[in-house]
Amino acid sequence: MTADTPRAQLIHIETDRRLGHEWDEWDGRPLPGNGDFSAPPGLFFGFAALTIGIGMAVGAALIFLLGPRLGTLWAMLPRTLWLALGAVSAATWLWFGTLLLSFYGGMLALYGGMLALPEGWLERGPYLRLMSLTSSVSRAFGKRDWVEHAAIDVYNTLAERRRRTVGKGELLVLIPRCLSKQALDGVLAIAGRYDVPVFVATRGQLARRVIRERRPRAVVAVACERDMMTGLRDVAGRLPVLGLTMRLPNGPCRDAMLDLDVMEEWVRGLVGA
Repeated sequence: MTADTPRAQLIHIETDRRLGHEWDEWDGRPLPGNGDFSAPPGLFFGFAALTIGIGMAVGAALIFLLGPRLGTLWAMLPRTLWLALGAVSAATWLWFGTLLLSFYGGMLALYGGMLALPEGWLERGPYLRLMSLTSSVSRAFGKRDWVEHAAIDVYNTLAERRRRTVGKGELLVLIPRCLSKQALDGVLAIAGRYDVPVFVATRGQLARRVIRERRPRAVVAVACERDMMTGLRDVAGRLPVLGLTMRLPNGPCRDAMLDLDVMEEWVRGLVGA
């Protein structure tokens, strides 16, 4: 980076919690894959199908166990509940099939076709809840970080296909304070080229406060998979977000790296440069 390369202003704000609480169980040993949890989208879809199946099975078990007692209240109640569960199951699997079509049918979405559902019914709607539930299920199999990475990639792919553009003053970049100097310099250089502000903030109340005060029309956020999942759940339902995950070669919350080419592609696309 040359001396005359424009750099964005880096705005620090006080944190409302200590960083890294999602990694309380970390024992200090090197992370798997040198902190790179990249995984194919199919890993998420497989665990998502398992999550939906578990949810339907739990519902069926409850109706089966409670049915006789519920029948004393109204003889038709158990049957009504079974019909309702069947309807919910059919609607859920239909939506899941539509999600698969929207993701894997990308060429249709780009050329004259469409994403099968509006964003409020897809990546910024039920998908956010499915991501959260699937993350919980994947923990039991020791695959949390890989499944979350795949889920975030799917979300970003769907969000990118909306081809949204905003003004330079309407885009906000949020980063954590655990980036390496090289990564931080790269982020500031990109933001400087496109004249967008960069805030150092954690997730939760702090990120929501920045968004509330700045009122952006879109956000590019950087975080590890665990914090990104929470951030998307908190914000993406109300505001378009693209979430860039990091590599953690030195463990969580220290000297994190990111793909600067992807960040520049996102920022350039959003500001229509």
